[in-house]
Amino acid sequence: MMRKGLARTVVRLMGYKMVGEVPQTGILVGAPHTSNWDFITMLLVMWHGGEHPRVLVKKQLFKGPLGWVLKAFGGVPLDRDNASTVVKDLVAEAGTGKPFRLIIAAEGTRGKGEYWKSGFLRLSKETGLPITLAFFDPPTKRMGFGPTFHASDDVGADMDIVREFFADKHGIRPQNATEPRLREESA
Repeated sequence: MMRKGLARTVVRLMGYKMVGEVPQTGILVGAPHTSNWDFITMLLVMWHGGEHPRVLVKKQLFKGPLGWVLKAFGGVPLDRDNASTVVKDLVAEAGTGKPFRLIIAAEGTRGKGEYWKSGFLRLSKETGLPITLAFFDPPTKRMGFGPTFHASDDVGADMDIVREFFADKHGIRPQNATEPRLREESA
């Protein structure tokens, strides 16, 4: 309850408007991922609705006191070179029947890249959980949730939903945003 009150106060003081419905369960794709502040803003988005999500964070950040803070805020260390172990654990956790909310920054980095990571689609297919698009858009002073969908066998169609939604979202540092496209679409 304290997190919800804190988030609502911070969002109000920042002058932002929350939009969309907090998903009951699923995989949340937070974008654009252009700044270190994105972790905090996605927590604010979830806490505003009274939810406490899990958040994939690169394992290198879990050293020292920052690691303790990240874990307390729902951080899940991700070894990018060996992600399959974490994914198996998350699939098992999602299958318990308890509410499961996982935030993923599909861009994979705060800097401009060539492709998004496709793990959010694979997790959705493996768990049967829906994908909800979540955002933080400083130019419009809006944050919250967009469409929810289930991953299909048509990666291009799924990514068209993602591209359409994020087309007008800018993030904190718009020049760092990576266009929503997957390596699999180019194959």
